[in-house]
Amino acid sequence: MTYQPAAHPDQLSPDTIVVAAGRPARGHDAPVNPPIVLSSTYVGTGQVVDGDRAYGRYSNPTWDPLEDALAQLEGATEPALIFSSGLAAVSAALSLIPVGGVLVMPIHSYQGALVMAQEQSAKGLFTLRTVDIANNDGVIAALTGAGEKAADMLWLESPTNPMLEVADMVVLARSAQAVGALVVTDNTFSTPLVQKPLELGSDVVLHSVTKYLAGHSDVILGALVTSNTELRRTLLHHRSIHGAIAGPFEAWLALRGMRTLALRVERSQASALELARRLDMHDGVERVLFPGLPSDPGHVRAKAQMSGFGSILCIEVAGGEEAATALVEALRVWTPATSLGGVESLIERRRRHANEPATVPANLLRLSVGIENVDDLWADLAQAFVQASQTTFSTGL
Repeated sequence: MTYQPAAHPDQLSPDTIVVAAGRPARGHDAPVNPPIVLSSTYVGTGQVVDGDRAYGRYSNPTWDPLEDALAQLEGATEPALIFSSGLAAVSAALSLIPVGGVLVMPIHSYQGALVMAQEQSAKGLFTLRTVDIANNDGVIAALTGAGEKAADMLWLESPTNPMLEVADMVVLARSAQAVGALVVTDNTFSTPLVQKPLELGSDVVLHSVTKYLAGHSDVILGALVTSNTELRRTLLHHRSIHGAIAGPFEAWLALRGMRTLALRVERSQASALELARRLDMHDGVERVLFPGLPSDPGHVRAKAQMSGFGSILCIEVAGGEEAATALVEALRVWTPATSLGGVESLIERRRRHANEPATVPANLLRLSVGIENVDDLWADLAQAFVQASQTTFSTGL
């Protein structure tokens, strides 16, 4: 059974691609949605033929529509590759670094990716250089090596997790490629609707499909997207040999969730900006981190390379760690949880995780804004600030 995509006009907007891409070819009584194929193996011809599905660890017809849709969204000329998790995709991307090579990575990155890089570096697989990704001079110095070995890979997150620093992606990509380094960009926070890393010079784009793309906090998946045929072949081999494959039902759910991506991003971005503005004026907040605010250090860069500002914002709560924890515990609409990008609004204090960098303030809360009514979200925050201040006052904290 071979997936045949439906034909549709070129130059569709991303808002239409999320709905139209990955549909089966049209025909009388054909399904509108791609079916789920549950099979571990496929009928062969008796010969080894390049491109055959052969076995379920190599291919599944349910993966194809999602991989096609992701490629279209990111503007890639090769199909995407989906993985069993975002970290499985991270592992595959890091495997592109030669043994003894050099990885340049933001000091504030997705925790799982940062920990994996640190562990592999400690084993001697490569040298890890962490940088302030918003500091062009510092990143370029780390790439060139300043008299030592030049970098083999530049890892970008922009905005970063959780400090929301914004990288000068075009300048850094050119600087990386000038020394022969691959550029991998984690585009999870922005989604392809807000930022197109391939167009900004990246070689590979990474997604935790778990987050905004699937959008309903019910799927664990990752993805890599590239237009480089050889890189894709290498990454496909890694997936096949290491077995980090997606289940067909998860792939089907992710594609279904992605159908509403444009609506969800539009709603959550608008709410995030409104909440950032209100929080910026609140006495209980020491600082708001959000590139959509003109006062944010990354605002100008974000405006130049993004079509929006995303739906993640962070606040540093006045009163320190205890006040931040009390605020989270007082919330009723916001859910205290450690993910992001779902329809529900989530909040957490990042430094509660043992592996979170010490440069992340203890009183910092990361807010993933969902699609609820923005005034309900604000009212919940406002009452939580009141309760938190009463709690910290009464306990003498």
